[in-house]
Amino acid sequence: MSFLEDYFGIAKSGSTLYKELVAGITTFFAMSYILFVNPMILAGAGIDKSAQFTATALAAIFGTLLMGVYARLPFALAPGMGLNTFFAYTICLSLGHSWNFALGVVFVEGVVFFLLSLFDLRRVVVNLIPRSLQLAFCPGIGLFIASVGLQQAKIIEMHENSIKFGNITDPNVLLACLGVLVIGVFYVKKIYAGMVVGIILLTIISLSFGLTQIDTFFSLPPSVSDIALAFDFSDILSYDFICLVLLLLSVDIFDTMGTLLGVSNATENLASEDGSPKNIRKAFVADSLATVFGAMVGTNTTTTYIESSTGVSVGGRTGITSIVTALCFVVALFSFPMLLAVPTAAVSAMLIFAGYNMFMSPAFKNMDFKDYSESVPAFITMIVMPFSHSIVDGISFGVLSYVLINSLSRNLKKISTGTYLIAIFFAARYVILPN
Repeated sequence: MSFLEDYFGIAKSGSTLYKELVAGITTFFAMSYILFVNPMILAGAGIDKSAQFTATALAAIFGTLLMGVYARLPFALAPGMGLNTFFAYTICLSLGHSWNFALGVVFVEGVVFFLLSLFDLRRVVVNLIPRSLQLAFCPGIGLFIASVGLQQAKIIEMHENSIKFGNITDPNVLLACLGVLVIGVFYVKKIYAGMVVGIILLTIISLSFGLTQIDTFFSLPPSVSDIALAFDFSDILSYDFICLVLLLLSVDIFDTMGTLLGVSNATENLASEDGSPKNIRKAFVADSLATVFGAMVGTNTTTTYIESSTGVSVGGRTGITSIVTALCFVVALFSFPMLLAVPTAAVSAMLIFAGYNMFMSPAFKNMDFKDYSESVPAFITMIVMPFSHSIVDGISFGVLSYVLINSLSRNLKKISTGTYLIAIFFAARYVILPN
């Protein structure tokens, strides 16, 4: 106990060992849905769901342990929502690249992120894109994720020339609607494990009506041998590869920074005197190394989860919270058979609410809507993402509109040299690769 106190400073942080244990378990239940959702999303890119389940768990275990032991902070990590749809629906399905190519992008982005974090140069990337556009990323990605969930559930059906409401008599559509309703009630009641309970409830209903089946509850985790280190670097110098690395890097940095700042500033004993999170450089190092490790075992970008706030809200203040969460993921690693029984409708409902969480992020509330030179490009960024089904296009059109609107309005002082360069980079993409 004295060692734990000396290393983590439990009492000094205003916590107790009991609170840390409860906080770690709470955080796990709040984010454990990723074990079921991530494999199903990445299956759309052609990655085996069985192997992806193990890869997702391993990335969460490694990243969360590193955050707890090295950065000593109560933040949990796992392959990111939004980032997984970027991987599957943008890089693979929209742009037509293989999942091996996408894993290569994630790995290189993680290495660059690590170097920037190690030498504390992350601000170089952050300053390339205007703050208003950075604030628009989370809500825009949230709308994109929600639209994917609605279409996957067939609540909304996309036709060649129209968008229509789905067949409400379809059992899977009804199940998805029920999932949205149930999770919505849990949100109102502030039940932190609402997503997990929702998945369990919909799975029980699905099993009862024979929509899915299950043979056993626990087994040894599937092998990741077919997806581990399966990088494709043959096009590493291509325009698409470089562009995707830069975009993924910026989204990863903004996502991590937003989570760390949001949770730390809303909680006692987690922020430094200047308002920045404690051990922020170590937190970024842990986050970046988790992405590198995650890519090596075969999954998408690993990032710090906003669900960490649930553990912090019940008293988690030190790295012990993260260590407990990681141990919970170790136990969950053996629950793969239950993944097969989870209906697509449950995953769709999770996507809709994951989109809600991102749309309602603190970033959206901090946006200055009165300054049209900032808010109009931010709106364009947000709205292009779901309608184009591309996070890349959303960011690209946002940056281009920001530069053009402010240039034509003679607000040249607002635009940095780096922002001009990024805008030229995006414009060149549409000239060289118009489709």
